[in-house]
Amino acid sequence: MRSGKSDQDRRRKRRRRRIQAIIIYAGIAIGLAWFFESQATTTIIFVRHAEKELNSGDDPALSDAGRRRVTELTRQLVDADVVAGIDAIYTTPFRRARETAQPLAEALNLQMNTYDAADRETVLETILKNHKGKIILVVCHSDTLPELIANLGASKNVPAIDEFEYDNIYIISIPWFGKTKTIRLRFGEPYRQSTVADITA
Repeated sequence: MRSGKSDQDRRRKRRRRRIQAIIIYAGIAIGLAWFFESQATTTIIFVRHAEKELNSGDDPALSDAGRRRVTELTRQLVDADVVAGIDAIYTTPFRRARETAQPLAEALNLQMNTYDAADRETVLETILKNHKGKIILVVCHSDTLPELIANLGASKNVPAIDEFEYDNIYIISIPWFGKTKTIRLRFGEPYRQSTVADITA
């Protein structure tokens, strides 16, 4: 009888150890999945607002050329992430910036977050805190875009943007470990140096 009880006790102990091991491994797997998800690569896409109306006050709307560029930008970014698209949109309060982001925001049913163009550090801190591992679009201005990118630890060699240059997309990839990378793409009507002469002539 004692031998039979001992065998049963040993079997019960083995089962308990197996169950404990399964629980521990499951806990480790869930913990690792959470860690890598929370530390995933954050992608920030920077664009300058599209072409604005000339000689139309301090807060001009987009021109016809600007609206055409916005149509192309929306087409490019509406499915930037094959699963869900852009996760958040940040724009300055100026009309030309809001009109650049609005069609994409409507297509993805996203609210536009407004930030102070002069407070470049705060907007980056907010994005990195609230949208880790996400894809974010930031619509900014020619005089702030290079500094925003540099402040992320990305390229400090972003060339100055000409007054009539609107076709840049900068994609900043910020991994949880490793070097921040910068990619520049072009979209819409290409920028030509002669554009300045054409407009001012």
